[in-house]
Amino acid sequence: MEANSRWVALTAVAPVAWGTNYFVTHEYLPADSPLYGAALRALPAGLVLLLLCRRLPRGAWWGRAAVLGLLNVSVFFVLVYAASQLLPTSVASTVMAVSPLTMMLIAWSLVAERPRAGHLVGAVIGLGGVCLMLLSGEGGVSVPGVLASAGAMLVSSFGHILTKRWGAGTDVLASTAWQLTAGALFLLPVAAVVEGPPPTLSLTAILAFGYVSLVATALAFVAWFAGLRHLPAGTVGLIGLLNPVTGVLLGTVVAGEVLTAKQLCGLALALIGVVLGRPARSVRRGSGARVLTPPVSEPSACDRR
Repeated sequence: MEANSRWVALTAVAPVAWGTNYFVTHEYLPADSPLYGAALRALPAGLVLLLLCRRLPRGAWWGRAAVLGLLNVSVFFVLVYAASQLLPTSVASTVMAVSPLTMMLIAWSLVAERPRAGHLVGAVIGLGGVCLMLLSGEGGVSVPGVLASAGAMLVSSFGHILTKRWGAGTDVLASTAWQLTAGALFLLPVAAVVEGPPPTLSLTAILAFGYVSLVATALAFVAWFAGLRHLPAGTVGLIGLLNPVTGVLLGTVVAGEVLTAKQLCGLALALIGVVLGRPARSVRRGSGARVLTPPVSEPSACDRR
């Protein structure tokens, strides 16, 4: 159980970092360059991880990296960037709270992980929190923004479970680097055609891109994929509810967005969902103890140097 708790804590780094990403993107990055914004988020992160591991894909991973890069990076980052610009921080991050249920259903079909009752209850409670927070805020909600955020949730849920299915025995740092680099390389030519020359960035925007790329992308995705490697998808999905919690708190405390009483209840429901998704405890029967041991992954390429 102690080992599982460490993986839960590490995995939680990702949704917390992603929750801050909405605020940073909304406040400091250019609103009219979603393609370049996504590419500039992914490419530095991928290159940094490649420098750390110094390992290129082999065999089937050339194709897998391309598919996962397209899903988890190219499409996902563009949709998240658009949602961050069209929606308040709290709303943009809260739509992603529907992902636990989506991830459980996809994991059931792709990796044969049957969701526990606690996972399903936690997902439903989290979804109830989403409804409270979306439908009780002040002012109108951008329909295109909600659609972009929902699309990002669906694409990432499928891509993350596909990563879990293909990732067994592959170094987490390396596979994350391949996805980020491939996704950025897909985005750059499309951005050049659609958006023209790259946007001129202020020093503030450059620093913001540095944070988004290195913390909210490189660090966050390594933590997230490591969690998917060692924990059930249902548990990881519910840990993802910390994304909207972080986004709402940032939007309220820093951006001055108004949090109503109903939205506060939704926030509490999201936290309850995270608690319900914690890994199951070991069960001891007589002299034979059943110990939940996380699978052993291949040592990091960085450790082998």
